[in-house]
Amino acid sequence: MKPIDFSVHELEGGVRLVTAPMPDRASVSLALMFSVGSRYESDRLGGISHFIEHLFFKGTSRRPSAQLIAEAIEGVGGVMNASTDKEVTTYWTKVPDTHADLAADVLFDIVSDSRLTPEDIERERTVILEELKMYQDLPQDHVHSIFEEIMWPAHPLGRDIGGTLASVAALSRDDFVEFVKNYYGRSKLVISASGRVESAGMTKLIAERLELTGSASGNGYAPPPPPLTAPAVRLQRKDTEQAHICIGTRALSYLDEDRYNLDLLNTILGEGMSSRLFLEIREKRGLAYDVHSYTSKHHDCGYFAVYTGVDPSKSEEAVNAIVAELRRVIDSDVPESELEKARQFTLGRLKLGLESTNAMASWLGQQQLLAGRIRPLDEVVNAIEAVTVDSIRRVAQRVLDQPLQMAVIGPFDSDSTFRKAIGA
Repeated sequence: MKPIDFSVHELEGGVRLVTAPMPDRASVSLALMFSVGSRYESDRLGGISHFIEHLFFKGTSRRPSAQLIAEAIEGVGGVMNASTDKEVTTYWTKVPDTHADLAADVLFDIVSDSRLTPEDIERERTVILEELKMYQDLPQDHVHSIFEEIMWPAHPLGRDIGGTLASVAALSRDDFVEFVKNYYGRSKLVISASGRVESAGMTKLIAERLELTGSASGNGYAPPPPPLTAPAVRLQRKDTEQAHICIGTRALSYLDEDRYNLDLLNTILGEGMSSRLFLEIREKRGLAYDVHSYTSKHHDCGYFAVYTGVDPSKSEEAVNAIVAELRRVIDSDVPESELEKARQFTLGRLKLGLESTNAMASWLGQQQLLAGRIRPLDEVVNAIEAVTVDSIRRVAQRVLDQPLQMAVIGPFDSDSTFRKAIGA
């Protein structure tokens, strides 16, 4: 793959700016990434990071309504959005390359001068409460939240990013003001710009627009939870047409040297229509429309999971088949040809994923924020190329040979069948 041309600049107050010129593009993507998310929240403040993300789009002194903020970017054909995760909150926009100054102006306006009016807070509180209720009514989504509760018991990582109905209902304007002061400071910010940009010009533009007065003194980051020592099942009885099931184990952080071994193992097991789980559960047995695996990586921990939705009467067969596939990759070497297929799949997805300026800004910025350094593309490719049959087997044993955890939503009166399947 062609190397990525990027550079990192440290600005006043500890802000780090990542620039990645892509001169053949006609756009500029700009992302502001703050080191804050639901992992930084106490139970009382659960959901405050997500709530603030919504509020920042509601009005500033210069753009006192959501409409004016949206029109500023959409008026030049651009797009703007934000996202909140466990450890990072991102505000981004993508605009034609001739409007990079507007992109910077709007983004810094909303994160540094949000009015946080009582009227906007109460209106958005209702919206977020309805959002939480909506996800609870979607079992194919909600089962992942239940799975995280048992994966990270009594820990912020196990709480929904949006918080709880009780915590969101109780948040006050003073809570928002204090939280913004503590976490929206310069030392917690990485800015990433990609597209038709020039590093010196972008550095000057950002330095001129950078207005953040927060102290960045927040220290609510929760340490990792203790290991899980026994298998567990969490069943939520619900009269659904399908049983929605998540099965998994604790896994690796994004700093772990085995992360690329795990990525290829995940590809072998459950990425795409040629993966083991897809072929066994859907193609061979005809049990499910959707079956896939995925990983979730944090700074010092992570998990691996398999999701499927099946007819409740077929749930026992599906769970047993999934567990058998996990055991098979622990007990037997993956054929070299299967590993090579997974390797090329992963490299191809990486190459395609970095085609857009927005994806490039996100990929580089998150590495700088979360890992403290950006791995050059050739280093990533070399790490993927270095994965072997032996290292796949070793990581399968390291990750999958742990107590299985399972979350289930479906019309079941007892979890005994599921507990038996995982030895709980």
